[in-house]
Amino acid sequence: MIDRIILGIDPGTNIMGYGVIKQQDQTLTLQNMGILKLNAFADHQVRLERILQFTLKLIDDYKPDELAIEAPFYGKNIQSMLKLGRAQGVAIAAALSRKIPIFEYSPKKVKQSITGVGSASKEQVAAMVQHFLPFTGTPESLDATDAVAVALCHYFQKRQVTDEKHYHSWKGYLNDHPGKRIPDG
Repeated sequence: MIDRIILGIDPGTNIMGYGVIKQQDQTLTLQNMGILKLNAFADHQVRLERILQFTLKLIDDYKPDELAIEAPFYGKNIQSMLKLGRAQGVAIAAALSRKIPIFEYSPKKVKQSITGVGSASKEQVAAMVQHFLPFTGTPESLDATDAVAVALCHYFQKRQVTDEKHYHSWKGYLNDHPGKRIPDG
């Protein structure tokens, strides 16, 4: 029986999204999602401290088995990317301090995994998140559904890996694929 909790984080220095999903065998449930608003704090270091404290609280409250986090993407503003990378690093450090494995996914990978399109909009991602994990009401910010999408992406990636069968010989492969033949050479 598979029983695990995945904490997904969409890092940001103005708004950080979070989503917590629980897997019991093949059943997924949404435990919680929301945002941490940081724009009230002018000092960047104070924002990073809040991210650290909030992430540790999420970890202590939900006891996740794994952390899935969105990687910073390269934009036109290098300073914004550096700040985003620091926010991500602080969330990662919180998980490391609690010995939680960390998995990082690019925004394109997350969108592709959830919607089938790597350039999907935040609204399209939110609609698919709601399809997979029905919830009522409207999230305060699409950063919350983005964070759930990161957790779902991780679930889909892990499921794909565990569904793959590994072969130790051509004979085993051919037994499972009777129409195939051993390659020449």
